[in-house]
Amino acid sequence: MTLFEASTWVLPVVLAVTFHEAAHGFVAYQFGDDTAWRAGRVTFNPLRHVDPVGTILLPAILLLSGSRFLFGYAKPVPVDFRRLNRPRRDMVWVALAGPGTNVLLAIASSLLVYTLGLAPPGAARWLAANLGNSIVINIVLCVFNMLPLPPLDGGRVAVGILPDALAFPLARMERYGMLILLALLFALPLLGEQTGHDLNILGWLIGGPADSLYRFVLWVTGHGE
Repeated sequence: MTLFEASTWVLPVVLAVTFHEAAHGFVAYQFGDDTAWRAGRVTFNPLRHVDPVGTILLPAILLLSGSRFLFGYAKPVPVDFRRLNRPRRDMVWVALAGPGTNVLLAIASSLLVYTLGLAPPGAARWLAANLGNSIVINIVLCVFNMLPLPPLDGGRVAVGILPDALAFPLARMERYGMLILLALLFALPLLGEQTGHDLNILGWLIGGPADSLYRFVLWVTGHGE
């Protein structure tokens, strides 16, 4: 990973997580919860959302180590689901807002590729790499966050739409969700390397859907077949 290559990931990662979190707060505000609004988190100012570890350090370590999986996160936007107009239904829309925004950012990045001819040749290469990386990181963030495991957005969507018999046990898993994610992200792949087995479960879960979404974004913006 050269300095040039690393520099083409910084802006896409920061924008992806910033817009993702701001979207959660904005939709929550529309449905009656102004917690994020009062906290100043319904903003596109990345300084209000950046987490030093999740937004900067962790992606940098993964990039520099040559990891096949890029992961990052921002400070979660505070949402008081009890203040939503219809908490269970509205929670689904609040959760979907983040991944949905990532899809829109991927589409916008793909459309901006058409403007590269207007940039000076020296800048065009750097901008092209940024746009390509923006498509990738937004697609990966969307698919990753839609995994049906709390506290991920997909977990909240599942809790909101599943019958109570399934939703309540899944909601109780939230306290262990981050530990499960860390195990899937780091512990199992490391164990697999030591034992000679492919235990990159997140890669299996994310790879196929991300590839399909990538092809869709290129198709809908005129870059695919």
